[in-house]
Amino acid sequence: MPNAYFTIAKPANDPFKGYLPGSTERAELKAELAKQSSEIVKIPLIIGGKEVWTDRTIKVTMPHDHEHVIAECCMAGEKELKMAIDAALAAKADWEAMPWEHRSAIFLKAADMITGSYRKVLNAATMLGQSKTVFQAEIDIAELADFLRFGVWSAQEIFKDQPASEAGIWNRQDYRPLDGFICAITPFNFTSIGGNLATAPAIVGNVALWKPSRTAVLSNYYYMKLLMWCGLPAGVINFVPCTGGDMAQYVVSHPKMAGFHFTGSTAVFQSVWKQVGENIASYANYPRLVGETGGKDFIFAHNTADIKPLASAIVRGSFEFQGQKCSACSRAFIPASIWPEVETLLKEYTASLKVGDVQEFDTFMAAVIDKASFETCKGYIDRAAASPECEFIAGGTYDDSKGWFIQPTIIRCKTPTYESMVKEIFGPIVSIYVYDDDKLDETLAVCDSASPYALTGAIFAQDRTAIVKMENALRNASGNFYINDKCTGAIVGQQPFGGARASGTNDKAGTSLNMIRWLSAHSVKESFCPSAAIAYPYMSEK
Repeated sequence: MPNAYFTIAKPANDPFKGYLPGSTERAELKAELAKQSSEIVKIPLIIGGKEVWTDRTIKVTMPHDHEHVIAECCMAGEKELKMAIDAALAAKADWEAMPWEHRSAIFLKAADMITGSYRKVLNAATMLGQSKTVFQAEIDIAELADFLRFGVWSAQEIFKDQPASEAGIWNRQDYRPLDGFICAITPFNFTSIGGNLATAPAIVGNVALWKPSRTAVLSNYYYMKLLMWCGLPAGVINFVPCTGGDMAQYVVSHPKMAGFHFTGSTAVFQSVWKQVGENIASYANYPRLVGETGGKDFIFAHNTADIKPLASAIVRGSFEFQGQKCSACSRAFIPASIWPEVETLLKEYTASLKVGDVQEFDTFMAAVIDKASFETCKGYIDRAAASPECEFIAGGTYDDSKGWFIQPTIIRCKTPTYESMVKEIFGPIVSIYVYDDDKLDETLAVCDSASPYALTGAIFAQDRTAIVKMENALRNASGNFYINDKCTGAIVGQQPFGGARASGTNDKAGTSLNMIRWLSAHSVKESFCPSAAIAYPYMSEK
């Protein structure tokens, strides 16, 4: 084996491509979009490195054109999930024993492919399958490469952390993968998160079962194929689309589940936590539970706020990707003295947004992900329309005839505790409460306490004393906090992402804080000059 110490330089974030008219990347992506929209991809399970086909299938459609089928995906059941567990455990010893530099090379190669020739494939699949505009898909796919590069680098930094030693003693610490397999359940809204939840534990030697979201399965499948092409050994990650019920019954309850990596709803994560607690005596280890869940993210303005950036942050933060970001602005607090100016700009900016097909590059916002999401948003809009507590500033309409389209909607609420001010919606609906300028302190307290979540938040003010006051008051109301910026757009390595309270365990993805959760430290003491004595010096009478 090589005796060199291989180091990985701290990575830089992958720059976004512009896709400007006449650019090569624009032409290549449009060609790939045309190709993918003209075919129906048959998606198997991948277990132990082999394709597994089942007679249980689902159709995958474009959210913005819900009659247009782009994929048919096999679904795993009890038999296949048990096969996947066996395959993962069978691969574990060899994967753990593979030299670090060779494991790392797989993921670094994948990152280079993602930012190179494979970029258009993942971008197109994300645009068509998840209804992301070209820019939203681009930042998503660049983030996937960042997750891989920063994940490898973060693991290296953990491995460097070693204990002190005294003369005649060498203390060292190695970091083992967890004793069992990882269950990764991933969301529809980010291809990058889908990829990272399974691969982050694998980077440090774990094996995993990956349940992708059925509404993101096309882009996730392409990523899985890329990992295999880059040399990922059979069984290290097993790709098993299935129902949540089957995953809970046959995987989460398995004695060898050593970790659970999740992004999704708070209710689902809490149910898994409860299930693990109820079955704790049956596990071989105490499972590591890592989750990023719901949010009710806010923008809070002071009367010294710069009006135009504030209005822009509300519109972009609320409506980019149809408000389906975990970080999306879903409520705003605006002082009465500046509200007339803010309202005028919000109406102007929102009216300028094109809602439509993502293949038209001037589209700002597309469709929500599926019928269930559409019905949820529709319900909030209908109830607001019927409530004397609400006034529509923009939007308030919807249309599901072609795709699951919700118009960007702004609701002014008379109370800061109206349902759309406190409940997670996950759609292009933002609720605004206009507060009296002299009630800053009590409104900050409401913002902090009215919702159970604490994922992202932003404040706008020019007065530094006000900034300090607002930051202190909202210190525990978010895991990612922004000053004079929108509450979205976290970048791996720059703004480590995650929230607390009902928003998750705050194990920042793409950092050592997350990677350490998939490792079990092993301390070793070696004595070069071991003592043969029994008695200690203090026992002498002289």
